[in-house]
Amino acid sequence: MSRLIVVSNRVSPPTARGEETVGGLAMALSAALREYSGLWFGWSGETTETFDGALHMQTADGVTVATVDLEQADVEEYYNGYANKTLWPLFHYRVDLTEYDRSFGEGYGRVNRRFAETLAPLIEDGDLIWVQDYHLIPMARELRQLGVKNRIGFFLHIPWPAHQLVVTLPRHRQLVESLFHYDLIGFQTREHLQAFEGYVVNEAGGNVLDDGVLHCFGRSVRAGAFPIGIDAENFAQMLDAPQAVRTYDIMAAHSVFRQMIVGVDRLDYSKGLEERLLGFEQFLTSYPEFRRQVLFLQIAPLSRDTLEAYQEMRSRLDAQIGRINGEFGDMDWAPIRYVNKNYRRDELAGIYRAAKVGLVTPLRDGMNLVAKEYVAAQDPADPGVLILSRFAGSALQMRDALIINPYSPEELSEALKRALTMPREERIQRWQKLYACVHEEDVTAWRDAYVRALSGEDEDHDAVAPLNLTVPESADRVSH
Repeated sequence: MSRLIVVSNRVSPPTARGEETVGGLAMALSAALREYSGLWFGWSGETTETFDGALHMQTADGVTVATVDLEQADVEEYYNGYANKTLWPLFHYRVDLTEYDRSFGEGYGRVNRRFAETLAPLIEDGDLIWVQDYHLIPMARELRQLGVKNRIGFFLHIPWPAHQLVVTLPRHRQLVESLFHYDLIGFQTREHLQAFEGYVVNEAGGNVLDDGVLHCFGRSVRAGAFPIGIDAENFAQMLDAPQAVRTYDIMAAHSVFRQMIVGVDRLDYSKGLEERLLGFEQFLTSYPEFRRQVLFLQIAPLSRDTLEAYQEMRSRLDAQIGRINGEFGDMDWAPIRYVNKNYRRDELAGIYRAAKVGLVTPLRDGMNLVAKEYVAAQDPADPGVLILSRFAGSALQMRDALIINPYSPEELSEALKRALTMPREERIQRWQKLYACVHEEDVTAWRDAYVRALSGEDEDHDAVAPLNLTVPESADRVSH
């Protein structure tokens, strides 16, 4: 097939398999590039005094990467500014945290132009170009202005918000119009796709055609839902790795005579960590018989910790955890263990395997691959129970988890009690269905479905969504 060029904000040279830290997108893209010969292009994460477009090329673990350095002003305006202070909170329904600054938008446009100008000479006839995520929405428009005729696709890894939220963004029409320079736009779920269609129809006066093609701004683009997955088979096999076995043994020893509950999330307000702690506190209050019988391990690597909103959230979490441990703990037991560090994937596999409950309760998430990793790591003969937010994209696929409303401490508390007392037979039945989904809808299925649609080889692909998925009311899910 054609060569594949992946474009993303950050590019990190791949490490040996199993040694990667938390980061589902990097895993998925590395898997795609191992399958299709090509190139991964983006920012190195380093800064330079003056942008000169110099490329840094290297190959690691079968993946060729090309990176460029950015000026400090680029990082502040494009990355810390428009991407993380404007688009990220807005797309996660946090209008209260969204900052609008003209310099942010100018930096966003400038960096996308610089990326396009650096990438364009590397593009060959027939190459497929796959642009990733909200940092690079205008990339296709910039490439088109440079004369690039190749097929270009865009995939949004985070939610696309409701029409009423998008219109709060200054120059929102120009941002959406830039997406119509792509040949294919991919979303995680049908819900996100429908939200985008709602803007196109209700705000921009466009049309949604029967074949899933959207027409607006004098151009047409194909749009579809492509739920991302993990390399489930590889993740399950990782459990036999020495580091995974050692980590499992350590966690099993530290939680002896107790049932461990685990959460693994970047430290971000979209992950619902504060609400999760309130739910756990409600559980300890409502069901005192479980005190000293459980241990809640929350792993939360620092994320964007130079931004004020994240610093404030970290302070609140520290205080919240200290209060809960102080109120419920004893001299030989603290209910919550909290760490702000990354772990290798083989270490995470061992941690997941030792946990009787996986807590994945974001307030809003594009997909959330932690839920799928937790399922893949379970012992088929004695699996743990996944508690999953109805607002995670993965809830549309993983219907046999305990689906809850993360804003309700009572729902989370009741789900924890149910998970910890669930009979083994029911746990096995639920896990078997969840694992079948995780295994079948894996990263390979996601990659192949998207690339086929982008290349035009799969014109019969259901552009609305590859799966017809709905989520029942959370109360029904927890109670049945």
